[in-house]
Amino acid sequence: MTATALRPMPVPDAAPPIEVGDVQVRLVRHRRGGAPGPLAVQGTLRLVLADGEDDPDDDFGPVATPRRDLPDPDAWSRGLVQVLVEVVAGQRPCTQLLRWTSTGVYEQVRRERMPPPAPGGAPRRRPQVRSVRVCEPADGVAEVCAVVNGQQRTHAVALRLEGHDGRWRITALETR
Repeated sequence: MTATALRPMPVPDAAPPIEVGDVQVRLVRHRRGGAPGPLAVQGTLRLVLADGEDDPDDDFGPVATPRRDLPDPDAWSRGLVQVLVEVVAGQRPCTQLLRWTSTGVYEQVRRERMPPPAPGGAPRRRPQVRSVRVCEPADGVAEVCAVVNGQQRTHAVALRLEGHDGRWRITALETR
């Protein structure tokens, strides 16, 4: 078997021409030696971290969901509050809330979160949701208040749920 020497081959121009009015323009750049070659430009996407709040015409942000397409907020919010207080107590990872919270609420929970219990240390008592009340002030919006028995005392938790992309998401959170 004989080895064949590698030789450079030109890359074919696969980019479509840009149409400006009746004129077609093809972007080219010159390679070393003056020979024109295809322009290698990679586009970039703008990173939006504020849930699409920057651009009201953004088609890629969360889409509001009407109440009829969402689960019952009374039953659903009790489980969500339980998960939320367990994350704050350090008994669940924060990432379990990513899908159910806005960026601001997720960062708030990460800041308030207690460190997980030390291995071999005394286990912490699991926080327990005692009561939940839900009010629906608008279509696709639910405001929830809950009473939670924590480690040392009883806490009040208030949150606002908004229907986005077919699910409830926490968009505001207050704890006392």
